[in-house]
Amino acid sequence: AETARAAGAPKKQYLELRLYQCDPGAMREGLETFLGKAAIPAWNRAGIKPVGVFGLTEPPSADLYVLLPHESIESFAEAPHRVWADAEYQKAGAALLDTPKKEPPYKRIESSLMLAFDGIPKVEVPATKDTRVFQLRIYESHCAERAMRKIEMFNTGGELALFRRTGMNPVFFGQSLVGPKLPNLTYMLGFDDMEAKDAAWKTFGDHPEWKTIRSDPKYKDTVSNITNLMLRPAACSQI
Repeated sequence: AETARAAGAPKKQYLELRLYQCDPGAMREGLETFLGKAAIPAWNRAGIKPVGVFGLTEPPSADLYVLLPHESIESFAEAPHRVWADAEYQKAGAALLDTPKKEPPYKRIESSLMLAFDGIPKVEVPATKDTRVFQLRIYESHCAERAMRKIEMFNTGGELALFRRTGMNPVFFGQSLVGPKLPNLTYMLGFDDMEAKDAAWKTFGDHPEWKTIRSDPKYKDTVSNITNLMLRPAACSQI
């Protein structure tokens, strides 16, 4: 790793992906307001940006995903304390931070921590249209060796490069370090709209290079289960 950085390779981000479990209606609306007015500005002041906030459309849900890119593991560890000590955050978020027990701001938060791939060391913002959609995919593997092989398939095996050439625009690719369903990798793609997503997947799936990559025996059985989620950005999202 030190050799790679010495050669000028970008330092890889640590990526926290949170799932805020919400009820529809006032709870979800209040959380979005809090994120936009208090949390995201405070995270930005702590050096965490861009912050992504996404609602689930497939399957439909009131839950919110929040993506927090950190430049170091220290940023991840220190962020809660830095944000809590931010006076502007305390003032802007008072309505939610001081909410009574009988009116919780969300049900619970689930979180995972990932290390960005060599092939995409930092979060990218590939889609900016109002119609943009995002696809979140989790690839589980039956053992750690096969999980590492799948990461290799993306990084040096050509799959991620082919994604880029066929309109499969990456937001992030991460090796999950902490969280559920380990071992796994998680990635997000951004598209201008659903039609662009469908067209890109068809182009990728039909590409002869993909057929060559997937038929390589060293990549056999690298994925044992796939979770596929469709998301749309919240109004406060910076991605």
